[in-house]
Amino acid sequence: DRDFTLRWAPDVQHQPQATLFTERFEEKHYALLMVMPPQQVTDAIRLPREAIFILDTSGSMGGASIRQAKAALETALSRLQSRDRFNIIEFNSHARRFFTESVAASPTRIDQAMSAVHRLQANGGTHMAPAIEMALTGAPPQGYLRQVIFITDGAVGDERALFELVRRRLGGARLFTVGIGAAPNSFFMREAALAGRGTFTHIGSVAEVQRRMGELFEKLEYPVLADIELHWPDGVRVENWPDVYPDLYQGEPVLVAAQLDQLAGALSVEGIS
Repeated sequence: DRDFTLRWAPDVQHQPQATLFTERFEEKHYALLMVMPPQQVTDAIRLPREAIFILDTSGSMGGASIRQAKAALETALSRLQSRDRFNIIEFNSHARRFFTESVAASPTRIDQAMSAVHRLQANGGTHMAPAIEMALTGAPPQGYLRQVIFITDGAVGDERALFELVRRRLGGARLFTVGIGAAPNSFFMREAALAGRGTFTHIGSVAEVQRRMGELFEKLEYPVLADIELHWPDGVRVENWPDVYPDLYQGEPVLVAAQLDQLAGALSVEGIS
C-alpha cells in the first residue's frame, strides 16, 4: 500500500562482461541481456564528454530546492576533467546560456561558472521548451559524447510538443532528467529520458538532492560504451525493450529484455568506446 525503492549493485568482480538469461514460457522464448562495465574505468578508456546542465530557476525552486540544486551543480563542475567541455543553461520565464557555446573545462572557465551559479536566484515562470531546444542545438564537438542534465521541480505542461522537440533535436545527445519534490510530471521526465538514451532520477526529499545528484554525476563521469547495437541471429524474430539502448557507464549494467520465436545462433553486442 505504499511505494518502495529497491537498490542493488552487481558484483562486477566475478561477472563476465555480458550475460544472457533465457526462459521458455507458453511456447515462447524470453531473454534478458545484461552487459556489464569493466570493474575499474580509467581516464584512458573513458569517452570525452560535453556536459550541458539545464537548471530550473523558476519561482517554485525557491528556498531549499535552489540551494541544494546549486550546491550539487557546483560539485559537478568541480569534478569535470580537463578534456571535458561544458555549458550551463538556466531557465524560468526565459532561457539563458552561461557561454555562447560549450567551453573546455579549464580552471578559469570553471571558476567563472561557479561564480555565476552562486549568484542564481529563483523567480519567474517555468518555460522549458526554449532551454531544451538551446541545449540540443548544433552537434557536439567531434569525438565527444553530449550529456544534457535537466534539473527541475516544476510540473511539465504540453507534453506532446516537448516529446516532439526532444525526438526532433536529440541527434547524438543523451538526455538525463532530474525531478525534485512531488510536483514534477514523472511520466514525461521518464519517457523523455528513455527517448534520450538517458535516465530519470526522482528525488522526493529536498534533503536528498545533493547526495542523489552526486551519485548521478559520478556515474556520468565515466561513459564506457556508447551507441550500443545488438545484432540478433539471422532468421530470428525478436521484440525487445528498450528499442533504443542506453550507454554503458561504470557501476551500472545495461539491461535489455526480449521475446524471441526461437533460441538459435549467436547474439553480438557492439558500441563505440
